[in-house]
Amino acid sequence: MRYFVQFSYNGKAYHGWQGQPNAITVQQVLQESLSTLIKQEVALVGAGRTDAGVHAKQMFAHFDVESSFDEEDVVYRMNAFLPDDIAVQKLFSVPDGAHARFDALERTYEYLVVQQKNPFYTDSAHYVKMPLAIEKMNEAAALLLQYEDFECFSKSNTDVRTFLCDIKKAQWTKNEEVLVFTIRANRFLRNMVRAIVGTLLDVGLGKRTLQDVKAVINSKDRSKAGASVPAKGLYLTKINYPNTIIPQDG
Repeated sequence: MRYFVQFSYNGKAYHGWQGQPNAITVQQVLQESLSTLIKQEVALVGAGRTDAGVHAKQMFAHFDVESSFDEEDVVYRMNAFLPDDIAVQKLFSVPDGAHARFDALERTYEYLVVQQKNPFYTDSAHYVKMPLAIEKMNEAAALLLQYEDFECFSKSNTDVRTFLCDIKKAQWTKNEEVLVFTIRANRFLRNMVRAIVGTLLDVGLGKRTLQDVKAVINSKDRSKAGASVPAKGLYLTKINYPNTIIPQDG
């Protein structure tokens, strides 16, 4: 039987999602907790990887088990068992072939920026003191929807087969004192969002023009793009799946 688990986490204490030797990861902690509580060894397959320090408001993983269990009871017990920085929202059965990573249609990320020193955002947003031209940043963000190849924003020496991504939305909004960059696409490259945000902030600071951004994308050269912003401001906020896996009202 195949199950999906929906969960969220604060990534500050973890070396990302993906399990690795000699480093604590979200996958490792969640997998060990689930295996213990349902008394079956499980191997979680996540919807994607988040890097060290990145957070997830909504994340999914799938796993296979030999026998069913009380889903609500296990969710309750997992949340008592897990550390405070990981929470499980749902466990539910899915069709046998459903895949948390390959069946995901779209992923949405948010990046938070604050412009005034605020102790409540020290570990959860990027502090930029200098004034930002938000309209120019949005003009530059809109350019992303005109392109498909984002090799310039990809982590160097990565092992992906293609740098093509279909970006559906890229926009800055102001939410009280927090600047929020929202980006939605079918897939993302490693480090892509943080590199995009760094480049757009350069535009907001007057260090780059819109023509510069076009030149960066066309160059396919990571060294031409802006510096990656800190992981602490990045959140995976939503993953969309077909109705056959997760109904839209679910």
